[in-house]
Amino acid sequence: MTARRVVSWPGFFNTRDLGGLPTKSGRTTAFGAFYRAADLRFVTEAGWARAREAGVRTVVDLRNADEIRPGPESRTARAGSAQFAADPAGPATPAGIDRLEVPLDDIGDTAFWQHVNRAGLNGTPLYYPGFLRQKPGRCAAVVKAIADAGSGGVLFHCGSGRDRTGLVTLLLLALADVEPRAIAADYALSAEALGPLVAAMGAADQGPIIRAALAKRGTTAEDAVLATLDGFDVEQYLLDAGVTDGELSALRGRLVRPAGPSSWRRPTTRG
Repeated sequence: MTARRVVSWPGFFNTRDLGGLPTKSGRTTAFGAFYRAADLRFVTEAGWARAREAGVRTVVDLRNADEIRPGPESRTARAGSAQFAADPAGPATPAGIDRLEVPLDDIGDTAFWQHVNRAGLNGTPLYYPGFLRQKPGRCAAVVKAIADAGSGGVLFHCGSGRDRTGLVTLLLLALADVEPRAIAADYALSAEALGPLVAAMGAADQGPIIRAALAKRGTTAEDAVLATLDGFDVEQYLLDAGVTDGELSALRGRLVRPAGPSSWRRPTTRG
């Protein structure tokens, strides 16, 4: 099932369909509804054509403004949370695919991000619990944007497709009542999937640093995700943060396919 979820459209990196994951009710999440991805700067015309063929109609960019459009001063860099330099060409999506910018970080809160970096939490799910506690409005804004997107598939991404994208994925899959270990396993897939993007960017591989930070605390990325999910009532969290019942229902309706073998369809995301 993992192989069916991996997207290899030309120029897409660390990209997966959120379909095919087991829920606690015995159902599986639907293919073609939501995709997670990394920076899209390398996507080719053929890659966008494949995305459209798969039904993608909306792209949600979770990055900060100074990551999207280079400027003389970078608040993201000052906070120490940027992994890749901004693309001088700026963002581009083809006709027929809407693009939304919904920054998740709240990069203006430099005290929060400096704490995350000093504590060695950045690049790991260890910062998720603190972020969820302090930034419910940011999480709600992204979830609402995804819920309110028009018909068709929604692809959301950040820089590496691991941290911010991983947190939004966690919220969506928890809302769909996906098995926690499946959510944690999906997060872990980015460790290997990021290799080609790091090489294409000419950036340093942060994998060893991240693994060392987790090991120092006697945990792994998967266990850190499981700890975040333990006792987390995602529905109440999002309702309290301003997401409506209707928006939550719409997301669930798109995320979880009806039970029964007749509802299965072959995914179209393989490269």
